[in-house]
Amino acid sequence: MKIVVCIKQVPVSNNLKINPLTKNLIRSGEPGVMNPYDKNAIEAALRLKDEWGGEVILLSMGPSDFEMTLRQGLAMGCDDAILLSSRKFGGADTLATGYVLAQAIKELEKVDLVLLGRQSVDADTSQVGPIVSEFLGWPQITFVSELAGHVKKGMTATRLLENMQQKIEFQLPAVVTVRSEMNEPRYPTPRNIQQSYQKNIRIWDENSLSVDPNRIGLKGSPTIVRSVWAPEKEAKETTYLKGTPDEAVRELLIQMRASNLL
Repeated sequence: MKIVVCIKQVPVSNNLKINPLTKNLIRSGEPGVMNPYDKNAIEAALRLKDEWGGEVILLSMGPSDFEMTLRQGLAMGCDDAILLSSRKFGGADTLATGYVLAQAIKELEKVDLVLLGRQSVDADTSQVGPIVSEFLGWPQITFVSELAGHVKKGMTATRLLENMQQKIEFQLPAVVTVRSEMNEPRYPTPRNIQQSYQKNIRIWDENSLSVDPNRIGLKGSPTIVRSVWAPEKEAKETTYLKGTPDEAVRELLIQMRASNLL
């Protein structure tokens, strides 16, 4: 089985800078971590590899410092990693991002399965997985909590939705987005961490792919951010309860009952 896992680095700081012209987040140079849902996608891929054999390839798009996140995935046990990095890719929305990822997957050839986390915790759109599947022309199965089978290029998935579960049988190749309920991601072993730094991360730009220059980066992004602002912090009135602990508890209960909280 040849499995591609698309992963994303998300910022860890709340003090982020916004490009005043494009209104996009400035990611370069900002500390980041792997999107948590993507770890579940990697774990799902590694378990399929353990059961059926094959290889797991990581794919991400971003600046050069995203290599650290790819190495985290390699340390979990993935075989290969590719970073799509170019100034031409900068400012991409979900449509342009999905397009570039799909073109990279086409370059890899004979891919059986593409896995992604259900969403990223910075944007929360859940759009990239379905967009990738549309550009590939493959079936998409989203919000998956269980994944099994591999009989005659067929698999079974359980989708965990808000008020129901849905079981789906599908044929490969396909694109699947996974939920955190699917598994518990493994911790990298010291040996795998050491080996991850011995593996080469391939860097691909727009010249490495068959891409339409009008469909990448800002040019290929129909989403327009009009404005970005931080919510105002509202100071709350604080009441300090005096006396002994027992007296403070009694006063707290009196005030909670007066506020109809009890």
